[in-house]
Amino acid sequence: MSVSKALPAQSEALAVLERILQEGFATGNDAIVDEVCAPELVEHQFGLAGTGAEAIAQVKRAIRDVHAMMPDVVYTIEDSVTQGDTVWARGRARGTATGPFFGPPSGAQVDIRLFEVARVVDGRIVEHWGCPDRFALLAQTGALARLSN
Repeated sequence: MSVSKALPAQSEALAVLERILQEGFATGNDAIVDEVCAPELVEHQFGLAGTGAEAIAQVKRAIRDVHAMMPDVVYTIEDSVTQGDTVWARGRARGTATGPFFGPPSGAQVDIRLFEVARVVDGRIVEHWGCPDRFALLAQTGALARLSN
């Protein structure tokens, strides 16, 4: 006899985080930022840090940059925990480096780990911390080898 368990409903915070990854970073659509991020967004991620309009502009730039480097990128959330208005998520970004990244396009297959924390209030990200494995990205695209020569 098999017992099936109902899966818990996806939290609002996880759904919003998934939207910015799938509808923004995966497609290059930076307009999604205005829908899913609060105008007073506090961004903590290295290279994107800022508050308000500065943070919004940084996240939009990151969406365009990631998509230009890896237009076929696919995001997968592998695990997440939600507590209150905050979601912690572990996932992967996979794609082909067909755009420039610290040099000419390498054409390399990329598979990096992501760790994301987002605080979501009224359906919008108000605070975000992100930790993509940039070292793996540099190594997999060949940029690390180019930089070390």
